[in-house]
This record gives sequence, structure tokens and C-alpha cells, in this order.
Amino acid sequence: MLGTRIKRWINMHRKEFNADGTLKDEARQQMSSRGMSNEAIDDYAYRLKIKYDKWKHLDKTDPIPWPVYTAYDFFSAEEKQQFKPDGSLKPEYRESQLALGISESWLDEMERRKKLDVDNYNKVSVRDAEQGINFGEQEMNRLCASSQTYMERRKQMEIDLQNFEEPSSLPFDKNTPY
Repeated sequence: MLGTRIKRWINMHRKEFNADGTLKDEARQQMSSRGMSNEAIDDYAYRLKIKYDKWKHLDKTDPIPWPVYTAYDFFSAEEKQQFKPDGSLKPEYRESQLALGISESWLDEMERRKKLDVDNYNKVSVRDAEQGINFGEQEMNRLCASSQTYMERRKQMEIDLQNFEEPSSLPFDKNTPY
């Protein structure tokens, strides 16, 4: 299995280099047709092959951590009460909603949409992983950054209130809970 660094290297250089780090013949011919000498082409190929080998070695000796997140990790608390990790409705939730008069067809639609969300998340995760990108980790980092930004803005709003700023200039209503 290829490591994260090698996947990224291959993704960056796939037009010119093979998956084993060697220069493609087409790329060599193209460079030659643009006036590069054979020595310059060989030097370029050699330098990138060294980098390829170094990254391959690092992938074996010091792999990049790869935390695994599933679509379920991004469900809200309410969605976790309603849905299973695969996006299907939990039987107890379905029963309680039917007892409240919610139609079977609406519940089926909710389930269909959530399953689509899960399938899309999984497809993007697999596609990005092939390129050495951890989609789940990126999404989690984005969510964490968003929540930190919110908290920072909330703290700034408290300072603005203490300084008697005009309430209409505040980013939130002054009674917004955390």
C-alpha cells in the first residue's frame, strides 16, 4: 500500500512521472522538443527520483498519522438520535414519528437523503485518499476552526457590549447563547 507522501508525490507529478518515480517517455520527448538537453532532462529526472525515494522511505519509517472519520462523525446530536451510521433511520425513531402522525413517505425521504449524504461523503473520502488527502480530517479541522471563530467573535462581542457599542453593529443578538 502506498503511503500518504508517495500518493501526494504521484498526484503532483502524474503527467511527467510513472507511479514508480521514473520519468515517462512522453515527458522526456516533450522536454527534448522544447530544447532541453539530455543531460538537463536526466538531472531533472534524477532529482525528482531522489525526492520520490526519500518520501517513500519516510512513508515506511515515519508514516503520517491518518485519523479516520466517518460521515457519522459529522452528524449533529439530533441526527445521531435519528439515524444509524449508514444513514438509515433508527427503528425506534421511525416508530415514534409514525405515532406522532409523520407520514411513512416523509420518513423514507429523510432516510434517502441521509443515505445520499453518507454515500457522497464516502465517495469523496475514497477519491481524496487515493491522492493522499484525508478528507475527513480536513472537514473536522474546518469545523473546529469555524467553531473557534464563532467563540472568538462571541468574546469580542462581549467586549463590545462592555464598551457600549451600538447593538446593531454586533455580529449576534446580545442574548445569543453559547
